[in-house]
Amino acid sequence: MSTHTVDVSSFTYSLFISKKTAPFWFLVRLYVGYEWLVAGYEKVVSPAWFGSSAGAALTGFARGAIAKSTCPTDLAGAVCHLDVQTWYASFLQSTVLPHVMVWSNLVTVGEILVGLGLIVGLCTEAAAFFGVFMNLNFLLAGTVSTNPMLLVLGLGILLARRPAGYWGLDHYAMPFLRRTRTAVKPRH
Repeated sequence: MSTHTVDVSSFTYSLFISKKTAPFWFLVRLYVGYEWLVAGYEKVVSPAWFGSSAGAALTGFARGAIAKSTCPTDLAGAVCHLDVQTWYASFLQSTVLPHVMVWSNLVTVGEILVGLGLIVGLCTEAAAFFGVFMNLNFLLAGTVSTNPMLLVLGLGILLARRPAGYWGLDHYAMPFLRRTRTAVKPRH
């Protein structure tokens, strides 16, 4: 087995690799996690978002996004810049709206799990990935709000996965999981 060395700049090393930046990434994680947790909690307490009759809010959100995928009739096609791409509107129409209750509950639970994962620092990389994925979907649906900022911070957490999880449960859980994974040998 050969090893390879990749040179990185001192800035990149100190921001994304060094454990000295763990306090900074801890604060970023707390902020982003708090934003996700609050958004998820607001949906949990709303019957329009969560529960057996959920889906009214997501239906309105998806229909609003679909409406943003067509140009007004008074604009020429060359000057029209759509807020929502037609392929994403098609996805919302054909996949989300027919199963709106399931999607609404998934969004709500996903936001809660991302928030908790980032706040306690457990599965930080997975929580940041799914947070970035949800932010990307919200942006594709034409919603700006805090999504660009949370997307950039989430990408930062992904890039700095080791120092970002150092001040959290990942610091204890990941070595345990690595030992457990290497102790289990596949049978041939």
